[in-house]
Amino acid sequence: MPPTLELRAKQSLALTPRLQQSVRLLQLSSLEFQQELRNALDTNPFLEYDESQTEDNALGADNGNSMSETSLSGASEATAEAPLASDASMSGMDGEQGADNSSRDDSMSDSMSEYASDPFGRSASRNSGDGEGSDPADWVRIEPSLHDTLHDGLRLYQLNERDRAIAQLIIEALDDDGYLRQELSELANVVDIEPALNEDELNIALKLVQSLDKPGVGARNLSECLTLQLEAMDEETPGREVALEIVAHHLERLARREQAELQKKIGCSADDLRIACALIRRLDPKPGENYGASEDNYVVPDVIVRPMKKQWIVTINPAVLPRARIHRMYAELFAQSAGASRSPLAQQLQEARWLIRNAQQRFTTIQRVAECIVSHQKAFFDYGEIALKPLVLRDVADELGLHESTISRATGNKYMATPRGIFEFKHFFPRELSTESGGTCSAAAVRALLKEMISKENTRDPLSDVSLAKMLADQGVIVARRTVAKYRHLMKVPPAELRRQAS
Repeated sequence: MPPTLELRAKQSLALTPRLQQSVRLLQLSSLEFQQELRNALDTNPFLEYDESQTEDNALGADNGNSMSETSLSGASEATAEAPLASDASMSGMDGEQGADNSSRDDSMSDSMSEYASDPFGRSASRNSGDGEGSDPADWVRIEPSLHDTLHDGLRLYQLNERDRAIAQLIIEALDDDGYLRQELSELANVVDIEPALNEDELNIALKLVQSLDKPGVGARNLSECLTLQLEAMDEETPGREVALEIVAHHLERLARREQAELQKKIGCSADDLRIACALIRRLDPKPGENYGASEDNYVVPDVIVRPMKKQWIVTINPAVLPRARIHRMYAELFAQSAGASRSPLAQQLQEARWLIRNAQQRFTTIQRVAECIVSHQKAFFDYGEIALKPLVLRDVADELGLHESTISRATGNKYMATPRGIFEFKHFFPRELSTESGGTCSAAAVRALLKEMISKENTRDPLSDVSLAKMLADQGVIVARRTVAKYRHLMKVPPAELRRQAS
């Protein structure tokens, strides 16, 4: 058949650029959102940093009112007189049609005092950012990495250039766990040193590296790592000799818990073997893991939950609220210029207004979701983890009239500061489990029960997973043994054999 042209009309659902931005901002974490806002402030000439809110106004706004009614109302009034064309307010996250917004929500600023170290009553001074009066604890201190630590230790030794180069070669060959996985013969071919490296030089350099810092670093296998740690202990340490024999020749039997076979091979008493096994458990199989960790790893909560007059009040954390607004002078000059609507700057002005209003919608949605979670999980805030109820995203979505995907974005990477600690929003959506009476309980409540049972057990005769499952069944909660093992693993509780303490 000859080629033909045909026109067809069809309908398809497409997100507008403004709605796409709204969806993207909602799923960002607080730190990612702040980075997004800083990038916009740096690149969009119509946005400026807003410091117009006084401390008195900020403190007065933090009185249990919702963020949408207090902290953002002042931002709307700040630019109500700007001669900008009005546009429709942002539609809902699910595509609901939004009504026309008569107010000019072109700015955002703080409504509460700065949330710093303690969100429950203690005030925090504002940091001007210039270093004057800043808290030294605000500086993130990163621990030196394993390689940096060993290089620093090596500088204390007076070595010739060749010996230092060999030791540095071995240090750089260590992996993140502190092990030397490569053969020494392979290392000899890595560098071009004249005369060629021999095995004796490499062994001497390896012994030096193993003595630079924590015992066990620079080991070539697990047996050598544990041996180095045991040899660094005092010779009078109980169980040390038996432990050295075990880690040198019987690690596989120890892993299989062949206690009787171990006792027969080593020729020791049951008490000596138990003490030696307990000593081995205290050793570090990965000595390089503790290097280079940040001591100030923390999350910034998006909302703060406080008790007030026998109620739990949810407020947006003021530290994450954006301080941005439309630059009034630039906007006025642009509106007065000829052909402003056809200028490329018109798109930047529109993007600036979209960013501010989408940010407002973001915090409004997050607060609505947080308030709904708190209302459903009020018993948790009153009594703790054991009172956490089963909850699914659809329950919150139906109550708020939003789509389930919107609730998923509003709860992802969002955190809530409470008197019981800081929790991720997802923590309040535990899985539902059935009980013997036909009711339901949450998986989090079962984990809380398990934690309480394990804390009260006899350390000389700890509870097995089967025993824990039977105890839960006695309380009406029917779970399988493998489920108990799964929850115990999630709580980072070792099995009963490893929890048993020597008598």
